[in-house]
Amino acid sequence: MDLTFNKVAGAVLATGLALVGLRELANGVFAVHEVEKPGYAIAVAEETEGGAAAELPPDWGTVLPAADVAAGQAVFAKCTSCHVVAAGAPHGTGPNLYGVVGRKPGGAPGFAFSPAFADYAGQHPVWTWEELDAFLKAPQKHIPGTKMTFVGLKKQEDRINMLAYLAQQGGTLAVPPPNPAAAAAPAAEGEAAAAAEGAAPAEGGAAAPAAEGAAAPAAGEAPAAGAAAPKAAAPAGAH
Repeated sequence: MDLTFNKVAGAVLATGLALVGLRELANGVFAVHEVEKPGYAIAVAEETEGGAAAELPPDWGTVLPAADVAAGQAVFAKCTSCHVVAAGAPHGTGPNLYGVVGRKPGGAPGFAFSPAFADYAGQHPVWTWEELDAFLKAPQKHIPGTKMTFVGLKKQEDRINMLAYLAQQGGTLAVPPPNPAAAAAPAAEGEAAAAAEGAAPAEGGAAAPAAEGAAAPAAGEAPAAGAAAPKAAAPAGAH
């Protein structure tokens, strides 16, 4: 009788140990992790610069006279934590920007510019509209190594308005004559290329005449653009 009881008890104990062992083994193989937040993770592709539409250079002779100077002053408010724009005022974290439009990069006496900025100044004798626009759009990209950590003004309208405001604060750079054809040419080329690319899969060899037809108006404007080009390009030659 005692042996039978011992056998039964041993069997029950062995079964229990086996079940516990199997459970621990299963937990080790099929681990369950608590999620921090309920829901499902959805992968979203990041937008890249290559996928964005190319930004056309503005026709400064057209956009600056029509710019909203008051809006530009409001945009400049983002910069006042580091910069002042007043004649004779001391520098802040960044240089005094009075007269920056048209002066030499790094040409603020008494301010310690970074070596990267000094190198840039050695290659660019004056702040032109194009250079200021590119720098304000992405300072770190335009002058790698600059101490200016501001991310930049991504909207072209904001940059145009702010440059119009800064030009009134001691600026010496002349506004070039209007030359809308210079800004329209890249647009016409882009439209012609898009039309050719879009027609190629469906029409095959018929895409070439379509592209030529789209480019014809731009070619017809070439004499007018050529006549205005020397005047509009004058500030850029100061690079």
